[in-house]
Amino acid sequence: MFLFVAVVTFAIAVTILLTPLLEINLSLNNIPEQVGLSIDRIMENYYVLLEYLHFPWVTELAMPDFPTSPSGAFHFYEVKQLFLLNYGLLFVSLPFAIYYLVKLKQTNQVYELEKPALVAAILPLGLLVFLAINFDRLFLTFHEILFDNDAWLFNPQTDPIINVLTQDFFMLCFAFAIVLIEALFITGYVLARRDRLRQGV
Repeated sequence: MFLFVAVVTFAIAVTILLTPLLEINLSLNNIPEQVGLSIDRIMENYYVLLEYLHFPWVTELAMPDFPTSPSGAFHFYEVKQLFLLNYGLLFVSLPFAIYYLVKLKQTNQVYELEKPALVAAILPLGLLVFLAINFDRLFLTFHEILFDNDAWLFNPQTDPIINVLTQDFFMLCFAFAIVLIEALFITGYVLARRDRLRQGV
């Protein structure tokens, strides 16, 4: 259980810290031209947002070129709590996960991960297929589960940052996180299977 939580929260942490994902989306969708700002200037604003979302001691959000409405600020506050929760779960689960893996290695029982890793790989694979088929539905369901309000429905007039953080950007983030989770579980499965074959068990 700790290993599963560590893998998922690690993948989420990498994704929400990976700023090139936004730069890719900006370039692919010509967003700088649409909002009248350069990529560098947009990224400066994005770094301000990330500092607010990732650091507990940053309590005010003030992007230089993108005003934030009260409802927008509230939504970002809720997102901040989710980010911090993810980091908390990662920091708690990671030591236990590492201890478990080291113990399996020391006792020559890495093969025990074969079936759990294979089963764990099924869920992200299903999500990836669903993402490709109907991301709109997945995106809506995701927000309905995590938020009990409609503050996430930004008005471009009052929260113009939504013109930068487009649905395409979030789809890219979802896809990256799911692929990373899948890659980690498949790697675990391959290593465990190799260990089982090596030991002939």
